Amino acid sequence: MVRIEEICKINYRGAVIKGVKGDITELDVEAIVNPANSFMLMGGGLAGVLKRKGGEIIENEAKKFAPVPVGKAVVTIAGVLKAKYIIHAPTMEKPAMRINPENAYKATFAALTKAFDLSLNRIAVPGMGTGVGGLSPSDAGKAMAKAIKEFLDIIPSGIKEILVVDLNPEIPRMVCKALQEMIREARNENQS
Repeated sequence: MVRIEEICKINYRGAVIKGVKGDITELDVEAIVNPANSFMLMGGGLAGVLKRKGGEIIENEAKKFAPVPVGKAVVTIAGVLKAKYIIHAPTMEKPAMRINPENAYKATFAALTKAFDLSLNRIAVPGMGTGVGGLSPSDAGKAMAKAIKEFLDIIPSGIKEILVVDLNPEIPRMVCKALQEMIREARNENQS
């Protein structure tokens, strides 16, 4: 079992964004985000881990929605995982595609929107596109931070806690760093 370690914490518009190093499947959250492919095939990366640990029922449910375009998200049960739901937010059309940061942004925004639609308070988001998608922690971090900030700017009273979780501590660290810079820039623009 991997120890859960909080790396950073940001309060923004009524939400707490935490960067966490650890195993996303072990967290006690309402939903875990799966950076899926449009076909909802859960073979590799985090999707494969979610299916192995949570059960094939997750993939069987998800495939009923396929194809799901990048920029949309669907929800299934989480099988035997602690979480109640899996939010499947495609970062790529086909399995094992290389992606660009825009896909990570769209998938993160779609996942947050789905969580809000379900009235969830606490969700865990992995590094979107940092596995088979091939994005660097820095590129993914900036894209994810942009999606989180823009979502909270539109719906400030939505999700109470967003955990950015990865086994690689650089990913949550980069999301926090990018988000702090974006918040600082926005404040500076508002003051001038």
